[in-house]
Amino acid sequence: MDSKLSFSSYLALGTTLFALFFGAGNLIFPAELGQDAGVNLWPAVIGFAITGVGLPLLGVLAIGYSSSRDLQDLSSRVHPVYGILFTSLLYLTIGPFFAAPRTGAVAYDIGFAPFIGEEHARLGLFLFSLVFFGVTLWLSLNPAKLVERVGKVLAPALIILLLVLLTMAAINPIGGFGEPQGDYASNPFVTGFKEGYNTMDALASLVFAIIIIDAVRRMGVTSTRGILAATAKSGLFAIILLGVIYTGIAYLGATSTGEFGLFDTGGAVLSNGASYYFGKTGMLLLAALITLACLTTSIGLMTAVGEYFNRLIPKISYKVFVTFFTTLSFVIANFGLANIIKYSIPVLMFLYPLAIVIMILAFASPLFHHARYVYVSTIAVTFLISIFDGLSALCVQLDMEPFAWMKPILNFYKSILPLYSDGLGWLVPALTVLVITGVIARVSAPSAQTTSN
Repeated sequence: MDSKLSFSSYLALGTTLFALFFGAGNLIFPAELGQDAGVNLWPAVIGFAITGVGLPLLGVLAIGYSSSRDLQDLSSRVHPVYGILFTSLLYLTIGPFFAAPRTGAVAYDIGFAPFIGEEHARLGLFLFSLVFFGVTLWLSLNPAKLVERVGKVLAPALIILLLVLLTMAAINPIGGFGEPQGDYASNPFVTGFKEGYNTMDALASLVFAIIIIDAVRRMGVTSTRGILAATAKSGLFAIILLGVIYTGIAYLGATSTGEFGLFDTGGAVLSNGASYYFGKTGMLLLAALITLACLTTSIGLMTAVGEYFNRLIPKISYKVFVTFFTTLSFVIANFGLANIIKYSIPVLMFLYPLAIVIMILAFASPLFHHARYVYVSTIAVTFLISIFDGLSALCVQLDMEPFAWMKPILNFYKSILPLYSDGLGWLVPALTVLVITGVIARVSAPSAQTTSN
């Protein structure tokens, strides 16, 4: 019998869920979206909210509904080797490849770059990131309650400051909406949808969902239905707060172009906005809070990635993994925020479809008796399309034509796949294969089709 949770319990879970999704790095993407979307802000924000807010909650619910121990357990329903490879790549993506270096680069861009001349920018980033990741390494090697306690103070303080800034932007806008840039002019919804990939929250939700689920279980809710209901109810708080913050920052970005012009990344929007409304004092306060918030996020990521790979390869110690991954994060951070974002796009275009499809499979699994071949076939068709989405995005980022051997396949995909030009060509084939193989599994003998987990 599940315990009945109080309002305060739901609020505590909602706060935990919000903290899971909210990272200082995420602040730059709605700001950039606002600047680029201009008068097409609202459809772009709706698309961004689906992947930046809705999918992360869906990821947590998927892990809870599937009764999986973790992401590797769930993705191993495709195949144990796939489970290890997919989970490892996902940890590396939200860790040392992109998300962790981004924490240092965002902290520098928002907190320190405005005070350092352009001629000293590279040296400034090097020195800042050296200290930033040095502290990350020190605290990751010696996990302490200090980080958790500081994080609990920082998050509310940063949220309050942001809400004050965004309220000022709503009451007294910096200016009017500008003209939409690039794809935001022709297809703002889909462009915003893909921009939401950059938050990496949907990927992170599959990894960190067990934190929420364990918290629900400790409160006395143990049934699958109870865990799902408790997570969904508490998730409303996280979704509403994230949605308000994302929308407000996007609005700030959209109204800033006339005054500040277009920036390469969204970090400058926040620092200039704080300076515009509150002067240097507000700018310094925002810089301090975001730097410390980024630091706690970086420590959390390094700890999680180190623990996972230590479990995967016990012969290599946790300290060796953390030292290696933190050093790698430091090196990548020095390529600069714009380059980190630029080269993360191909990986995200490859990974996100696989992550979304594993969520869908987790919910649909009881309908097809958890048959392994449904998982295999659906993931396989998604992989065959998303791998070319990733390679195509890489060619775009490198300003080069697709490789010759890719062109016949890309032309074939473009000619037959709905939504392919929007980056969603995998959706209809994946759902079609899921339905066909799911029906076959449904009408077949369950005992012959069910796979153990």
